[in-house]
Amino acid sequence: MFNEQNESAAIKELLNRLDTAWGKNAELSIYSSCFTEDADYVTFQGLRLKGRNEITEVHEKLFKGILRDSKMVVVEQEQKFLTPDVAIVHRIGAVLMRWQKKTPKSRLSINTNVVVKQNGEWKVAAFQNGRVTGQSFMEKLLSK
Repeated sequence: MFNEQNESAAIKELLNRLDTAWGKNAELSIYSSCFTEDADYVTFQGLRLKGRNEITEVHEKLFKGILRDSKMVVVEQEQKFLTPDVAIVHRIGAVLMRWQKKTPKSRLSINTNVVVKQNGEWKVAAFQNGRVTGQSFMEKLLSK
């Protein structure tokens, strides 16, 4: 029987595992295990990674390079169940680079995660990330 509180806690644990493994090449297998085999991953630059293997390959290069020893900082998370086995999670956060003490607001991103329960375990099936920029001049003008 579906228990929203328990399932919400399990999803939070999944995403905490993902965050903890971020930027640590030694924990790439933990990071990768958070995704379904056929997951879709769209970066904030619009690059689409297809499947766990491609997600792993790209992040291995990043975690050995520019994102080495970086940390994922999440400032807001909201989730909604679509069915007992599917939820959407919106998160706002940023990557804290190894040389930074504080995350700049200009690096905040919002991502949408579609998480699914497979064989009793929650996994990320789709992820899309975009930079938080606020309203453009035209959007502000048109909203008046």
